[in-house]
Amino acid sequence: MITISSVFFAILLALLMRSMQNGTYDLMERDAIRNSTGFIQVHAPGYWEDKIIDKTFEDTPELFKKVESTSNVSAVIPRLESFALVSSGSVTKGIAVIGTKPEAEQATTNIKDRIVEGKYFLEGMGQGVLLGDDLARYLEVGVHDTIVLLSQGYHGVTAAGEYPVTGILHFPAPEMNKQLIYMTLSDAQYFFAADNRLTSYSIMLNNPGRLDKTYNQINNELGANFEIMTWKEMMVELRQQIESDNIGGMFMLAILYVVVAFGIFGTILMMTYERKKEFAVMISVGMQRYKLALIVFFETLYMGLIGVIAGAIASMPIIFYFHKNPIPLSGEAAAAFEEFNVQPIMPFAFDAGIFFSQAFIVFIVTCFIAIYPMINISRFQLISGLKS
Repeated sequence: MITISSVFFAILLALLMRSMQNGTYDLMERDAIRNSTGFIQVHAPGYWEDKIIDKTFEDTPELFKKVESTSNVSAVIPRLESFALVSSGSVTKGIAVIGTKPEAEQATTNIKDRIVEGKYFLEGMGQGVLLGDDLARYLEVGVHDTIVLLSQGYHGVTAAGEYPVTGILHFPAPEMNKQLIYMTLSDAQYFFAADNRLTSYSIMLNNPGRLDKTYNQINNELGANFEIMTWKEMMVELRQQIESDNIGGMFMLAILYVVVAFGIFGTILMMTYERKKEFAVMISVGMQRYKLALIVFFETLYMGLIGVIAGAIASMPIIFYFHKNPIPLSGEAAAAFEEFNVQPIMPFAFDAGIFFSQAFIVFIVTCFIAIYPMINISRFQLISGLKS
């Protein structure tokens, strides 16, 4: 029971810890990556280093189809992004303007759910704009009010226009709420005098685990004429945050495994020592040592297997509950998440891969420890065993 309990708590704690980490990484990918850059972007050469409206490319059906038909690509969002001055009355502020196709944006980023006032726009021109809530408060405007945008368009053309406020958005990241305006792609192209031109294709993937393979396919197809970048290149801080947190989590798991391994080894050591006389008697009546060693080995494996299965079963309802009801964060932890446009919550990942991987590791540790009693049985002195 002590040995089984050691394995049980090892697998339980390992699963809870790893599920929490993987759930957080999935949340970061879903929120930060999908709501900003996408997993992969296609740009005109040099655009990422010098984000000006002149470094755009022509949006053609052939180019769009070529990108969209790449295996593992789930969606392609055409965007035209630039900067402008927004004014309402005597208040003026520099902001970022994102022109996008409403239906494609909603299908991938679910931006409609971030509207706290007003409504989402439809495809076409003259639909107005969506503002971050902090920006709306700064400009002292609400739904149906009008704002003025002033910027420099394609090839130095003066860009100016009046737009009604269609809706107010709220993002987890405060900076996005303060300086972001969405408009339809057709409105943005008209405003910047960039007819049928884009700054990027934002690409979403069916399986983010195949990011590198998909990137290579698109780069081989378009790399000679376009700049192809993954989110890891565009969002370096987020990538470093995930990597450092993952390394820290693996280190904590390693410490847990070491502690658990010594705990299991201690119980096996005690069990082997206390059964020396039993082993000696069985060998004395004719049982071969290697058969006895195998019996003890499989006995230990069975205990490890029972502990692994029990721990996995016990962890399932806990992980499932926190998968459906993430832990809310506050204070500095919430601020750190919001900095990357991620909801300040800590969800758990309910993924079969986590259960199999952690159960396998703990089971392998148990199997390795089970070698000790086999060695002990093959070497201990029969006379001293009978006297113990």
